[in-house]
Amino acid sequence: MEVAVIDYGMGNLRSVQKGFEKVGVTAEVTRDPDRIAAARGVVLPGVGAFGACMENLAQYGLVDSVRSAIDSGRPFLGICVGLQLLFEESEEYGPVRGLGVLAGRCKRFAHSDDPEYRVPHMGWNQLEKKAPSPLLDGIDDGAFVYFVHSYYADADDPGIVAASTVYGNEFVACVSRDNVHGCQFHPEKSQTVGLKILDNFGQIVRRSKT
Repeated sequence: MEVAVIDYGMGNLRSVQKGFEKVGVTAEVTRDPDRIAAARGVVLPGVGAFGACMENLAQYGLVDSVRSAIDSGRPFLGICVGLQLLFEESEEYGPVRGLGVLAGRCKRFAHSDDPEYRVPHMGWNQLEKKAPSPLLDGIDDGAFVYFVHSYYADADDPGIVAASTVYGNEFVACVSRDNVHGCQFHPEKSQTVGLKILDNFGQIVRRSKT
């Protein structure tokens, strides 16, 4: 198996799986720790509240699977809340502790009376590329991707930010550090651009020596 999509009861699991299949990457939705450990790459999607996602990971005994996948050096991709969980904490109904893989915290968009900046942020916005990342190979600066979220990651280290987006304020849209990658947007809902990003992750997995 090339990619394990972690099933912890949160996220667009089948949509992510089908997105990978469209670009020729074999992907399996699973919560079996042995299957996750056997995968060459691991994906953590997420939809919903940060705290509920952490609780579900713990309930299904998958926190160690996530940490082991990252510590092993295998390519890892967090999507939406799956990206946010990689950080130290979120202020959503919290603070709530995250996985602490990346330094920083997740914050809520400020309230705005401007109808152009409603919360949740839902729709198409442009990426501003900040640093080279194999996840964004072949993606044009200014490409549009699809977001659905009320909170965003505020990274302590700007060096991990591969791309940002502006919605009221500038925020992290994509991170890359070593084997760990993440997208605040939904590549599986971002049409041609999103499929290219999933394909790029598949290529990262295939090139990986771990």
